[in-house]
Amino acid sequence: MENEISKRVVSEANYMIKTKDTIRNIANKYNVSKSTVHKDLSERLKKIDSNLSKSIEDIMQEHIDIRHIRGGESTKQKYKKRS
Repeated sequence: MENEISKRVVSEANYMIKTKDTIRNIANKYNVSKSTVHKDLSERLKKIDSNLSKSIEDIMQEHIDIRHIRGGESTKQKYKKRS
């Protein structure tokens, strides 16, 4: 794996741990696609640092667990603006 990619992967992981930000927000910050960030954090990171990968898996699972709440809030705000 290229050194530049490895640095980006670790940087994304550290940023996610620090901020608990979503994949979408991290993709915007690093100017890459959501698919790239997801692959970085779910596949490439395991090969680079397994301990860091475990921390990321926990955060990503937390995001999955609460996404229905976030989506509901988003929809609520959308229709509130229309009123």
